[in-house]
Amino acid sequence: MAQKPVFLAASWERLLMINYIVDPAILIPFLPAGTELDLWNGQCYVSIVGFMFKDTRIKGIQIPFHINFEEVNLRFYVRRNDPILGWKRAVVFISEIVPKRAIVWVANTIYKEHYAYKPMQHQWMENQGLLEVNYGWYDQGRWQRIGVKADASPIDLKPGSEAEFITEHYWGYSKRDKNSTVEYQVEHPRWRMHPILEWFCDIDFEKIYGQPFAHLHDAAPKSVFLAEGSAVAVYQHSVINSNQ
Repeated sequence: MAQKPVFLAASWERLLMINYIVDPAILIPFLPAGTELDLWNGQCYVSIVGFMFKDTRIKGIQIPFHINFEEVNLRFYVRRNDPILGWKRAVVFISEIVPKRAIVWVANTIYKEHYAYKPMQHQWMENQGLLEVNYGWYDQGRWQRIGVKADASPIDLKPGSEAEFITEHYWGYSKRDKNSTVEYQVEHPRWRMHPILEWFCDIDFEKIYGQPFAHLHDAAPKSVFLAEGSAVAVYQHSVINSNQ
């Protein structure tokens, strides 16, 4: 099977992932047709993920003022049994926040994603072997923020680990309608991970993501990761029907 053309190429850098275990029932309304929840050790996860887009190109072209920017998303994990390729492990985005209106239009129109424009900022500091990474966006009358302090020296991803489960999903799905789903492939190498020393999450989950996620405000995350990141390629999408 021939691979589709690259739609978006970029570097995703310093991906901060705060991971929560949730009741699978709250994710069923967001599940695209033809997919099922992908569990790790029988548990269902959602993740807040903040990172930087760098050197962004759409169909090989850099759009002025849309080359380097932040993103923070809320995502969960699914899989689909492709009749030819077998199980595809993927992510589904509940919300994606960026500070670029053109990115919002492209992603929502072509890929049926759930992007929103918000003012954003980030801070990276490295000193004496310590790396601090913070992401924030202005919403609901205040800054919402996530951040970590980590070892500046990354280590290899361990096979079979929770971090491998969170980072090693190479497909994306979004709900087109009740019977069809948008599918796209994401390509990147295995990421190395920065060991976490401290973390914080200051988000009004109910106001930002809705009542089903309100309980995360007081919940302790199951894990927090900081991936080094790499160059990535997002391939042209397809539309699949639930019976495919």
